[in-house]
Amino acid sequence: MPSLNRREFIGAITLPAAFAAALPLMARPAEARVRPELLDELAGTPGSPEDLATNEDFWITVQQAFTPDRSLINFNNGGVSPSPRIVQDACKRHHDQANTATGYMLWKVQAPQREVVRARVARHWGVDPEEIAFTRNSSESLQICQQGIDLERGDEVLTTTLDYPRMLTTFRQRERREGIKLVQFKIPIPCEDDDEIVRRFEQAITPRTRMILMSHIINITGQILPVKRVCDMARKHNGGIPVIVDGAHALAHFEFKIPDLACDYYGVSLHKWLHAPHGTGLLYVRRDKIKGLWPLMAAEEKQDDDIRKFEEIGTHAEAPFLGIGDALTFHQAVGGARKEARLRFLRDRWMRRLHATGKVHLHTSFDPHYSCGLGTVQIEGIETAKIVDHLWDKHRILVVGIKHDEFEGMRVTPSVYSTLEEVDRFCEIIEGIIAKGLPA
Repeated sequence: MPSLNRREFIGAITLPAAFAAALPLMARPAEARVRPELLDELAGTPGSPEDLATNEDFWITVQQAFTPDRSLINFNNGGVSPSPRIVQDACKRHHDQANTATGYMLWKVQAPQREVVRARVARHWGVDPEEIAFTRNSSESLQICQQGIDLERGDEVLTTTLDYPRMLTTFRQRERREGIKLVQFKIPIPCEDDDEIVRRFEQAITPRTRMILMSHIINITGQILPVKRVCDMARKHNGGIPVIVDGAHALAHFEFKIPDLACDYYGVSLHKWLHAPHGTGLLYVRRDKIKGLWPLMAAEEKQDDDIRKFEEIGTHAEAPFLGIGDALTFHQAVGGARKEARLRFLRDRWMRRLHATGKVHLHTSFDPHYSCGLGTVQIEGIETAKIVDHLWDKHRILVVGIKHDEFEGMRVTPSVYSTLEEVDRFCEIIEGIIAKGLPA
């Protein structure tokens, strides 16, 4: 098993065993055909998101911006996505610049440039630049909040049984170290009732509840949760319970502004749906909450009110963080609403086709209010891990196998560079497995 990133390791989540061994044998990606006018062409294409979702001419242009190895099919973009060529080129350019005069370029030239990127990202998602910090991933963003809020022995923290294990491990360490208590509850899989979700959160609150962690979109099922309603409800209990939102799969996946959520804290990986450089994330902290939140690395008292205290990690490359700006430019050219419509179209294409066989169990709702581009399916009567291995070993199709205490299935996440041919090939192979079983 290869080393997995934060969103892939889900208890017994699995990638095909032969994947790591095959890495040295993979073909080198072809050069992307990036034309200078590509971004203008994308941004200027007329049509509603719904119309463009099925306009293959538009999406072929998007596909040209990437450098995928088309000898395999990557349907694990929910783990980490490739960046388009313009982002790759930007990172290389910034790395090269830093190496011309390292100390000067890193700290005198590139570090101030981060502020321009901060302002652009903040403007796009509707927040104050002084409320967002750049981190390395969702885990770092969320642990800043989970570790940085003061708790006392006996205090309770609340989350579901479907939240990410590393975040649960963070709370369990505080249990061992400080004597707090982690409380978890189940939600239906899938759930098409916001009232029921809010009711279950509220029902689990006790007089000792001091913190809530919730996912914006659950990474193993694709379930979108009613974040604002839970946040509004939490403020009515125990003097206002802070809500930490795990947005690892949400930002740049579907359209929203961070203030729409009314949350106190929001952590996200930018190397998933924004296609930003690998190892980049974002932390939003509401302005009045910054002072009361301790950073992971020590900061001087004068930084108490400064969002940048959460960016302190010692000497590091600025190139990935500056590359976020190019990823945002690409995202804006494609269009957030158009991207959302396309991801949902691709998800529906494979999910509806497999659902029509009558031999699968879907853990993801078709309702666009409750899901988007991420879907999880279980093939009846066949062990998921064996299907995952077969897809990779025989067909070079990469999906993620999930084995949770409450369900199992394959998580399938195409992206904007995925082709209809790839989606249909995946469906044909699964239909063959359903009809004939796995080859002996």
